[in-house]
Amino acid sequence: MSEEILKTVIIGSGPAGCTAGIYASRANLNPVLISGDTPGGQLITTPEIENWPGAMGQVSGFDLMAKLQEHAKILGTTFISDKVVKAEFTPELKVLTLASGKVLKSRSVIIATGASPRELGVPGEQEYRGKGVSYCATCDGFFFRKKEAAMVGGGSAAFVEALFLTQMCSKVYLIHRREGFRAEAVLVDKLREKEKEGKVEFILNARVIKVNGENDHVSSVTIDRQGEIFDLPLSGVFAAIGHQPQTELFKGQLELDAEGYIVTRHGSETQTSVPGVFAAGDCTDRIYRQAITSAGSGCKAALDAEHYLLT
Repeated sequence: MSEEILKTVIIGSGPAGCTAGIYASRANLNPVLISGDTPGGQLITTPEIENWPGAMGQVSGFDLMAKLQEHAKILGTTFISDKVVKAEFTPELKVLTLASGKVLKSRSVIIATGASPRELGVPGEQEYRGKGVSYCATCDGFFFRKKEAAMVGGGSAAFVEALFLTQMCSKVYLIHRREGFRAEAVLVDKLREKEKEGKVEFILNARVIKVNGENDHVSSVTIDRQGEIFDLPLSGVFAAIGHQPQTELFKGQLELDAEGYIVTRHGSETQTSVPGVFAAGDCTDRIYRQAITSAGSGCKAALDAEHYLLT
């Protein structure tokens, strides 16, 4: 396969990558998909999904991704369990070196490497991830109806997610390490209004130093507020302290913004700074970061790649 010049290679096996594989297969592009370190992407760590259209009955992220991967395989996508360690892009040819030493050459590439939420980095966080620790209120807030939860962060994303949680939770604690916020003033005002209603409590100049649990679920967090250490009982803790796009590999090859997200251009939502290289999903999306929006951008990237190869 190393001597063959492929039509398209997809890097990443989450919703964006698998959907790109489905559409590229239907376009007879014979796509090869490199699954990466985490086959299925971030979604496989989500125990229940209730916002994927048509997937009723609390399907797990693992099961949903298994179905997407199988769909792509049945249509003709070739999956390779490996990782890209080097990328060399020119308008004429894209050369990818894998960890195994295999070299793939392709006329087009679809990058769907995703982004990882920045973690709190405290004891108990990994142990209770998916069991009360979450990085997406839109995804998981539904499971904390009439329960108390905390949102960690002081930017606009944290405030938007905290406001979302107030529609479901009995109370939301906003924990922030400073007195002031980076969030838009209008969002701060809205959450302050919720505070007056008793739906929100601000815990400022504080940081979470430990996540505690009982019976396999979060039961409290330990907080350090300027030397005062105390436990706050709750059922869930959400972190909104930023995301890190998985794009380190493409520095110097593609245009990235200040935070490392791949920049798309030329009137296309997926075309990167190099002709024939397309980006889809969370590696280029700093706003929505939903499984369904990633899948939609994977579709667009495959259609753009098909058009590129025809011209």
